[in-house]
Amino acid sequence: MPPRTNDHAPESGRDPGPTGLTGLTGLTGLTGATEPTAPPDAGPARPGTGGESDTSPENQADTEAGAKAEADTEAWAEADTRARARAEADTDTRAGADTGAGADTGAAEPAVRTFSPGVRVAALRRFSAVARRSRGAHLTVCAALLAVAMTAGAVAVGSGRDGARAGADAAPAAGTLAAGVLAGGDLDAGIRALQSHLRSQPRDFAGWAGLGLAYVEQARTKGDPSRYPQADRAFDRSLGLEPGNEPALAGRAALAAARHDFSGALEYADRALRQNPYSERALSSRIDALVELGRYDEASDAADTADSRRPGLPVFTRYAYVRELRGDVRTAREVLERALNGASAPTDVAYVATALGQLAWNQGDYETALTHFARALAADEEYLPALEGRARAQAASGDRAGAIGTLERVVARSPLPGPLVALGELYEARGADGDRTKAADQYALVDAQASLARAGGVNADLDTALAAADHGDPEAALRAARAEWARRHSVHTADALAWALHRSGRSEEALPYALRATATGYRNAAFLHHRGMIERATGHDADARRSLTAALELNPGFSPLGARAARAALEDLEAAR
Repeated sequence: MPPRTNDHAPESGRDPGPTGLTGLTGLTGLTGATEPTAPPDAGPARPGTGGESDTSPENQADTEAGAKAEADTEAWAEADTRARARAEADTDTRAGADTGAGADTGAAEPAVRTFSPGVRVAALRRFSAVARRSRGAHLTVCAALLAVAMTAGAVAVGSGRDGARAGADAAPAAGTLAAGVLAGGDLDAGIRALQSHLRSQPRDFAGWAGLGLAYVEQARTKGDPSRYPQADRAFDRSLGLEPGNEPALAGRAALAAARHDFSGALEYADRALRQNPYSERALSSRIDALVELGRYDEASDAADTADSRRPGLPVFTRYAYVRELRGDVRTAREVLERALNGASAPTDVAYVATALGQLAWNQGDYETALTHFARALAADEEYLPALEGRARAQAASGDRAGAIGTLERVVARSPLPGPLVALGELYEARGADGDRTKAADQYALVDAQASLARAGGVNADLDTALAAADHGDPEAALRAARAEWARRHSVHTADALAWALHRSGRSEEALPYALRATATGYRNAAFLHHRGMIERATGHDADARRSLTAALELNPGFSPLGARAARAALEDLEAAR
């Protein structure tokens, strides 16, 4: 399973103060266990910086063509973003934005045209198919198809004036409205309500910050990064009206984290907390940023601080993940179970139950995982992380057909790299007629989605590295992994770089990173598998046997293809003893 993030974590809009569940400070008895120590061989040597050039004419030609296609696509995407920004600015001008508090122009209310997710997915599939056939050559049709994918959900200007004034007059206060939008329900309808409110109150800086956060949430829950530039502009408007206001700074922290700019997320979170030390969103984003930067001691301290100031589900789930990354699975489970017992809103139940399911799956307890995912889906039958988790647990339990059906449902709505790769591997493992082509289609979609993500300002190097290392160009995987490592030193980045180096024939250079990925005590079968294969390639057979055995004992169904490769390698090692 891909690294857990808090992309779908609930974010409340409550006022500062110790509300919600009992704080985790009362759970310090649970978390007082001695931190697990790293295995004696886990301290990495200083990683090297070897080059990764490939001088073969074919690879150079493909690389140059691919770079040109990517540059052309990104240039087009930037131009399209500017055009949509101008269109939105024109709409705001017609609505009387920045003309004074309480201005009422009677302008038409813009309609949010939300295309079916299938429209964007179909465009992405066509884009990836054409790009694959062209072997990276620039084609105008690719840009056109990507345009459909990017704008399948963009705000369009509506002409219907009927009901516009009524909606504006009835709009509640922005603070209450934004909190309700983010707490759950119909996010699209909530965004329309916020837009209506801002049409009558265009100088409401808190309203613009709330709209930005709603766009961030919409982008993350729907896998549509074209919303991020819209969030950017909303936060800009808020900060232009009230420089340094905490809601917009906290929103920018959430946006930066969603775009995988974790250094930026930390900076904005710290600035927001200087304005309001009790900002739940800023406290949560600060934990996320420190975790993803690999600064786990600081993340643990940040989680303790957040719990003391703003105990509640957003903090509790992050606290649990920090403990899991340190190897304290028992405390992580107990914290999440306590959080689930106190959850009432369907969105909260779905999120926490999914986190428990992911934790159980990671430990190889598939029956418990399926139970938690079922509870999550009972609360929200369309919650994509729960559907993806259920598919992985189904596959690990031997229900390949059920897993494929569930993942097909997921990628039909949100073609993100994790489920795309998982579905492709299940097709490969099944091996029926046409499955190899189906698998290749899923892997090609990863590239298309990465292009869409980059156009929305998202750093997709980690996802690209992991997918390309196994199912694409190892040298491209290595470039992406090196770029990601330059930005952050998390265990997931160390594992991705180790695997990309190994797949590129640089196993000696990979070993220190593989050791680093497993040094915190985090129990992850994929990490152990990668480490074992690298140890085998570098002649450390005894270590390889231990790592591969540990991977299969921990989570024997961690990957349809990875687990099979681990078993085969282990059999070869045993036969050679």
